[in-house]
Amino acid sequence: MTRIGRVERATKETSVLVEIDLDGTGTVDVSTGVGFYDHMLDQLGRHGLFDLTVKTEGDLHIDTHHTIEDTALALGAAFKQALGDKKGIYRFGNCTVPLDESLAQVTVDLSGRPYLVHTEPENIAPMIGSYDTTMTRHILESFVAQAQVALHVHVPYGRNAHHIVECQFKALARALRYASEHDPRAAGIIPSTKGAL
Repeated sequence: MTRIGRVERATKETSVLVEIDLDGTGTVDVSTGVGFYDHMLDQLGRHGLFDLTVKTEGDLHIDTHHTIEDTALALGAAFKQALGDKKGIYRFGNCTVPLDESLAQVTVDLSGRPYLVHTEPENIAPMIGSYDTTMTRHILESFVAQAQVALHVHVPYGRNAHHIVECQFKALARALRYASEHDPRAAGIIPSTKGAL
């Protein structure tokens, strides 16, 4: 049974196509027009072992906000679609990832209930190329809203903005991978006392 999600989203501001295979090998084909964001989505696919295609055309003549936000919304929706009924998955996943002086701790619950807790160091550099670093939280908010997951992301320390953001995406990728993988001891079982996620 394939676990593939495919979402197309079109507005006056953006046109987005996202396809994700949760049981892939980390093959990634990403193009959003925002170089650093492409790099982060590449990390998400490769470290999550998700086959990930993202094609976004947005109103970059205004700024990168709509492009980044709408891509994250489509990614969350595609991830939820790919999960299907969630039978036999681990449901919970966590990972701690260092990147030189920075550290990210990510815990996820594929609960069906969107909730985000996000902390990172204050006063990090405002821009990485054309990427506004305040968008990291907004990416996570957008993803969580559509994927309907509970996500806790904590960066207790870090100095370099590139490292601070990148370790979050790497840890997120691993946590999502672990949570969405099949538990051989729970085949066909929905991991909830409610009987639904």
